[in-house]
Amino acid sequence: MELFDNLMDSLAEQSYGVIDSFLTPEEITDLVILLRERHLAGRFKTAGIGRANDQHIEAQIRSDHILWLETHSTAVMEQVFFQKINELIQCLNRSCYLGLKDFEFHYAMYPIGTFYKRHLDRFTTDSHRKISVVCYLNEDWKTTDGGELVLYIPEKKPIKIDPVGGHLVCFEADLLEHEVLPATHERLSLTGWLRTY
Repeated sequence: MELFDNLMDSLAEQSYGVIDSFLTPEEITDLVILLRERHLAGRFKTAGIGRANDQHIEAQIRSDHILWLETHSTAVMEQVFFQKINELIQCLNRSCYLGLKDFEFHYAMYPIGTFYKRHLDRFTTDSHRKISVVCYLNEDWKTTDGGELVLYIPEKKPIKIDPVGGHLVCFEADLLEHEVLPATHERLSLTGWLRTY
């Protein structure tokens, strides 16, 4: 697919890439409805840093709220999203020989003024996360709303990406440090990783 071909080229050349219309407006609306229902049901948790037993809350570093998605979800729109991610994995494996086998995603909700300071996604004790993926669920987002994803590319100026609804950002999990800047509106996304076993 041409949609993915441009992404492959960008990943190969600069370690990140963006697809402008990975989700349609209707798909965004359906996913936001699911997100809101689960948030109202109290299923979201304050996000931590670290892994497994070492995970802890550090509000001065990260202040978003998350809910992990289940791959066997019966929600139709989540299965549509997973299907698109599987197509992306197939294209990446064909073009970049990454050996991707699996994925993991969570909903991320950033209330007004919250952030995630500069960090790297891969754990020092786990090299399975290969590609970081962020898919935005923000409807009618404006540049003046803030909340940009900042990618720190070695030996180049940082790149700022607006969290526009439907856009999908991919970057190398072990290479690019990044951060989420505060926004003047609530900021929503599906965030995750494409993994090897």
